[in-house]
Amino acid sequence: TVKDLATIIEHLNKYPLLTKKYEDFLLFKQGYEIIKFNEHLTPEGLGIIVSLRASLNQGLTETLEKAFPDVVPVSRPIVNENQEIKSSNWVSGFTSAEGCFYITQKTKGGKTYVGLRFQITQHVRDEGLIRILVSYLGCGRYEKSGENAVNYKCTKFSDLNDKIMPFFSRFPIFGVKSLDFADWCKAMEIIKTKASLTTEGLNQIQQIKAGMNKGRK
Repeated sequence: TVKDLATIIEHLNKYPLLTKKYEDFLLFKQGYEIIKFNEHLTPEGLGIIVSLRASLNQGLTETLEKAFPDVVPVSRPIVNENQEIKSSNWVSGFTSAEGCFYITQKTKGGKTYVGLRFQITQHVRDEGLIRILVSYLGCGRYEKSGENAVNYKCTKFSDLNDKIMPFFSRFPIFGVKSLDFADWCKAMEIIKTKASLTTEGLNQIQQIKAGMNKGRK
């Protein structure tokens, strides 16, 4: 409803998005103002709504393109590139949606070794934010992934143990991702004690890994 949307907009005005999604939000707000005053019920208002929709996210659907063949997308607003993370809780919320905690393993000389990784992947248009995360968290690195994606990636065990784990313990992740983080921490404790170098410890970690991320039921 319009009332519910007003609540969402008020929240996002108070706690702004930092990725290019903020540009979509600004266009969304314009559409909301038109609908709030029932201007979308006029041909002119409807035309503006469709033009806004054409610039939002992935643009018009095939059905809308056929229905409005002459639509001209509005210009997207430009987000300030000098973004700033103002809240550690924002990082936790962003990680709840976009981050991943991984257990890695490789075999060398007939022996299996395990490691850990924390990663956030975004479209290349948000590479600025990924670089900011490296600075904000004080560890990890920026790297490009393919043509259209960039990663924040931290694999150094001491950084994961001394910075990443304490950070998310202090500023908790919510939702199912919190379960992945909890399992990831269990694996970290096994690795810290070097129990992962034993068959029993390795089996424990592999069992934990099998139930994380896409393996979680």
